[in-house]
Amino acid sequence: MNRWIVVVGAVMIQVALGAIYAWSAFTTPLQGTSNLKSEFAFNKTQTQAIFSAGLAFFAIFTIIGGILMKKFGPMKTAMLGGVVLGLGYILGGMVGNNFILKLLTIGVIGGIGIGFAYVVPIATGVKWFPDKKGLVSGLGVAGFGLGAFMWILIANPPPLLGFKGLITIQSGEYAYTIANVDRCFLIYGIAFLILVLIGSLAMKNPPAGWTPPGWTPPPPVTQPKALGSELTPREMIKTPQFWILVFMFFFGALAGLMVIGNIQNFAKDPTDGFSGHGFSSDDAANFAVIGAAVCLPILNGIGRIVWGQVSDKIGRKKTFLAMFSLQGVMMAALFYTTFNQFAFYIVAAFIGFNFGGNFALFPAATADSFGNQNVGTNYGYLLCLAYGTGGIAGPLLAGAVQDAKMSFLYAFIPAAILCFIAAGLSFLYKTSEDKSENKK
Repeated sequence: MNRWIVVVGAVMIQVALGAIYAWSAFTTPLQGTSNLKSEFAFNKTQTQAIFSAGLAFFAIFTIIGGILMKKFGPMKTAMLGGVVLGLGYILGGMVGNNFILKLLTIGVIGGIGIGFAYVVPIATGVKWFPDKKGLVSGLGVAGFGLGAFMWILIANPPPLLGFKGLITIQSGEYAYTIANVDRCFLIYGIAFLILVLIGSLAMKNPPAGWTPPGWTPPPPVTQPKALGSELTPREMIKTPQFWILVFMFFFGALAGLMVIGNIQNFAKDPTDGFSGHGFSSDDAANFAVIGAAVCLPILNGIGRIVWGQVSDKIGRKKTFLAMFSLQGVMMAALFYTTFNQFAFYIVAAFIGFNFGGNFALFPAATADSFGNQNVGTNYGYLLCLAYGTGGIAGPLLAGAVQDAKMSFLYAFIPAAILCFIAAGLSFLYKTSEDKSENKK
């Protein structure tokens, strides 16, 4: 089988799974604004709770997905994820304005489906591309970021584009109706199911002992359980390397997911957002969607490819340092961008670009440090502990700040500081190349 077919299937799967990053398209329809009423009337913390639940269950079930993949194979595991994800959104489109049921269907069931399927393209791709781990990890998950761009525009495009999405703004007392929002969830559930099932057909492991033509595997590590050895999850979690990766990933995920879940709320905020700097509410809505639906997700997808390829060339450690340092600067700068829409677009794009790099670098670093054979399960543990907790802390922190009528500054600056701490932790991260240097 041509190994690039695996990449095509991986992108199809990840485009569907990336729906979770399109959540900002639903925050205003679910909560409404002072001039755009919604039949849902959820508060900001509730909308972020659904998002955080999806992220948390996604992260937890990546571990189970890795275990199932070893037992039943990548194709069946990915298919299971597609069925559960699709079912979650389909059911979510049938439960109306009940917050608990929305949380259980979209958040919990949808998140479980994403978790089952997510590690499959990554682990399968690394096995087919041992010579290009960073690049294929980036390509394999690029659809996750780019999918958000597509799903946001289909659901709730900015008015300046001149066309209406599935969530159509109504005239009359309510701008956002339950019928239209739930119709969108229902259609998305069917679309996710189809995309993942088709992409799953390409998820097959290479034959035992297979290597890419012209590629010579690196010499085996002679010391048992050293860097680059094949470690089981139980062995991996006892190493300092693993916990350094956990904290770096946690800090990066907290910052990125805070912005992804709240960028439209920030842009539309009457004080911190564009309206507080002399722009109309219509302008603020347009700028918010362009930043959330175009700039951030497109660069999120591109960042996964670029940072992965860069890390293959200059090493994971230097790439971690560069990426987290830049992200810290961008998180601090975001609060000060709503005086000009182009400044907002540029900073949102860089935040997406840097955040996307996490999903190329950490799977590749997991394979580098703990081996290729268990990368699906091992990366599942890393994703669960770091991304799962970051996905709860970041969005909920920003949601709580808004409901408390506090400035977004109290969310963005702590996140920036954590990114700089992650950059500092990169100096402690050891690679097999470091070990080789020390032996010279």
